[in-house]
Amino acid sequence: MAAVSAVSSHPFSQYRVEKVRVQAKLTLSNGASVHGSFFTSVDSRTHPGPEGVKDVLNGERGFFPLEVTKPDGPQTVLYNRSHVVFVVLSDRDEPYRDPGYDIATRRVVAVLMSNGVRLRGAVRIFCPEGRDRLSDFARADETFRYLETDDATYVINVHHLVELAEEPPAL
Repeated sequence: MAAVSAVSSHPFSQYRVEKVRVQAKLTLSNGASVHGSFFTSVDSRTHPGPEGVKDVLNGERGFFPLEVTKPDGPQTVLYNRSHVVFVVLSDRDEPYRDPGYDIATRRVVAVLMSNGVRLRGAVRIFCPEGRDRLSDFARADETFRYLETDDATYVINVHHLVELAEEPPAL
């Protein structure tokens, strides 16, 4: 199953924004899980390169569209960002397209989300040396941030983060 696919094959138009379909799984505050597709732009408005799911989630407040498969076919459903606990990305490479991701300070953490899910993985802190502590990560402006585990790449909603603790790196 392809994680990313082009949505448009139409010729360039000044009125058309080319989008890419990115599959993901949402976990919501009511306990529901939803599989669907985000539509991301091939050019980000906020940084060089393509837009990612994290950019879509951090882009605005309120609702975002997700295409889900219903028994009678695909349907676009609007979901409230504030009720997204985390998203599991099918494209595990998305974080590495963020400028500076490879050089940002990496911290191994354990997190407890508001739905009781515990995750252990790595976060990146985009701050100068000396300001790259876990507390700096916790105070950053973005609501949605990457968490990379051995099994998946997550975009977590820090408003649903109950507990955040640094762990020693695995030997």
